[in-house]
Amino acid sequence: MRVLQLGPYPPPHGGVQSNLAAIRTYLCRNGISCAVINITRHCKTHSDEIYYPDNAVQLLQLLIRLRYDIIHLHVGGMLTRRLLGLGFVCTLMPAKSVLTFHSGGYPSTPEGQTTGPGSFAGLVLRRFNRVIGVNPEIMKFLRKLAVPEDRIRLIYPYAFLPEEGHLPSLPQPLNNFFDRHHPILISVGLLEPEYCLPAQIEVLGRVRDRFSDAGLVIVGSGSLEQYLRERIQAQPYAEHILLCGDVSHSATMAAISRADLMLRTTLYDGDAVSVREALHVGTPVLATDNGMRPAGVHLIPKSDMEALEITINQTLGTTRASGRIQSATDESNLQAVLKMYEELASMARHD
Repeated sequence: MRVLQLGPYPPPHGGVQSNLAAIRTYLCRNGISCAVINITRHCKTHSDEIYYPDNAVQLLQLLIRLRYDIIHLHVGGMLTRRLLGLGFVCTLMPAKSVLTFHSGGYPSTPEGQTTGPGSFAGLVLRRFNRVIGVNPEIMKFLRKLAVPEDRIRLIYPYAFLPEEGHLPSLPQPLNNFFDRHHPILISVGLLEPEYCLPAQIEVLGRVRDRFSDAGLVIVGSGSLEQYLRERIQAQPYAEHILLCGDVSHSATMAAISRADLMLRTTLYDGDAVSVREALHVGTPVLATDNGMRPAGVHLIPKSDMEALEITINQTLGTTRASGRIQSATDESNLQAVLKMYEELASMARHD
């Protein structure tokens, strides 16, 4: 069996990227060939069956040239016509097709609420042999689009975590920043409008009124990078905010483990892998309430600066849980993906 995955491949290490990479690692470990076509603007040189097409024509050429039995498209964020068009093309390929829809926040958006069975999205999603939802809200959305019940699967995303005792030391300038600040707030995600990063920058000034050595680390890249750098430099406490760009996943996990609180402020969001990773290593998490956060997360309403400040101060004022890595991550979700692939491959042999 040969598998081809399409989606965002790390870096950066967002939730979709981590899940895609975890599936590939798991398949390769089990002797199954798995190539990847990156479909984001982050382009590198092809290597180790990871392909970075420059445009739609090159992507189509790869789809035609590569050999695979299963084609698996990963989609996060909005169901744009571009992504739906790519999904339609995937279902035309001579292979069994799978779609994972990672965006837990999409069903509650105005676009998601008005999308029905007769939409282009409904047409495309019903063409896939299997559609994976990563939480119950997405499963409800898939049923609303009339995707056949026997084709949908609920498989939660996998948090690609380091083994116990194998967190690396922090690279510079992260290490120096951690040495000079306490407590540390950390934010991990894309530098995009939906992550409300200007609010995090503003709230640090208020937090420092009570915790004078506090610092904020922002990990990730995106379209707002230059704007955020300018916003940070305009603050009198600019030296206490580190916008460090993309960092390796293992180093990011080490930074989360050492931080005192992780922030996940969003306008819309799904079941963020980074939230589960932080909880796994014992780091408290403060997140916007999206109706699907794991137990133990400190929740605030959307776009509520006062609640953000109050909850940060309250959380930092309590004793932090141990930051030791817990037991190995359950791989039942990866096993479920493999089982689904094997089921589809068996169907193909009997077609």
